[in-house]
Amino acid sequence: MTKEILNKDDIKQLVDAFYLKVREDGLLAGIFNSRIKDNWPLHLEKMYSFWESLLLDKVTYHGNPFAHHADLPVDKEHFDRWLALFGETVDELFEGAKAGEAKSRAAKIAAIFQTKIENMRKL
Repeated sequence: MTKEILNKDDIKQLVDAFYLKVREDGLLAGIFNSRIKDNWPLHLEKMYSFWESLLLDKVTYHGNPFAHHADLPVDKEHFDRWLALFGETVDELFEGAKAGEAKSRAAKIAAIFQTKIENMRKL
């Protein structure tokens, strides 16, 4: 049964379910687990704030998310997988305008990050 994304509890449900998949994914787990190590609770808290700021218009996230991703060993394949898992998670749990917005924003973030990383590697 799906529902609307309405509050921080919904954001937590989305983030927790998504990163559980990431942590077990054959392509992404090694990259995320080696970077985050035992700091998953802190990372998840940051992600709750990030998505709450984007989807619920509450300014709870402060920072530069790209700076933490700039040197990751990722390419198009990784971004495609990240987006697929994110979209799958949203669709399993939520419906409505905010669910669509979450997927749209994730796609834009992935495109920007991928472009920036590719451009940095050309320097």
